[in-house]
Amino acid sequence: MHVKKGDKVMVITGKDKGKTGVILAAFPKKDRVLVEGINIVKKHTKPNQANPQGGIISQEAAIHVSNVMPIDPKTGEPTRVGFKIEDGKKIRIAKKSGEPLDK
Repeated sequence: MHVKKGDKVMVITGKDKGKTGVILAAFPKKDRVLVEGINIVKKHTKPNQANPQGGIISQEAAIHVSNVMPIDPKTGEPTRVGFKIEDGKKIRIAKKSGEPLDK
């Protein structure tokens, strides 16, 4: 996957197009990511120990990884991801500026 947990990404298509957020979780086997504040859905819950009242809660749902692009640390715009070998380690770089995406 071209993104991972903690990356700042922009949604490039769908109902939340243009919004940005941080990846909370990545699910590589399903090719999906959970992005903070994106794809909010309402979930109906039964009363339980944690929530004795029950009711309707809003939470993020996973979106397909192809619908997000990482944000370039230099320009702040969405960018494609490239890979480069430095000191025997494979790092991700932003195609627009050449800046490394990995800290």
